[in-house]
Amino acid sequence: MTGTFIFNNLYIYLFIALFLLCSGILGILYRKTLIGMLISIELIMNGAGLNLVAFNRFASPDNTYGQIFTLFIMGIAAAETAVALGIIILIFRKFGHIEGGKLKEMKD
Repeated sequence: MTGTFIFNNLYIYLFIALFLLCSGILGILYRKTLIGMLISIELIMNGAGLNLVAFNRFASPDNTYGQIFTLFIMGIAAAETAVALGIIILIFRKFGHIEGGKLKEMKD
C-alpha cells in the first residue's frame, strides 16, 4: 500500500529533484575547492535528469523521450567531469592548491 503510493506519486520525485537542485546550488555557493564545485554541478544535472524521467513516466509513459534526454545528460556530465578533472589537475600542478577563491593568479 505505501510502496505503491510512493512509486506512483509525481510530487515525491519532484521534491527529490528539487532537493538535488538546491543542494547543488548551495554547494556551488559555499564550497571552496574546485572538486566540491564539480560535485555540486553533478548534483544539479542529476536533479534535472530525475525531473525528466519523472515527467516522462507520469505525463507520457508510452514514449521514452525523457529517458533518452537523461542518458544524453549523463553522457554530457561524464564528458564535462573528465575535462574539468583534467583542468583541476593542471591547476593543482601549477599553483599547488585547488581552492577557487585563491586562483586570482589566473586572471593575469
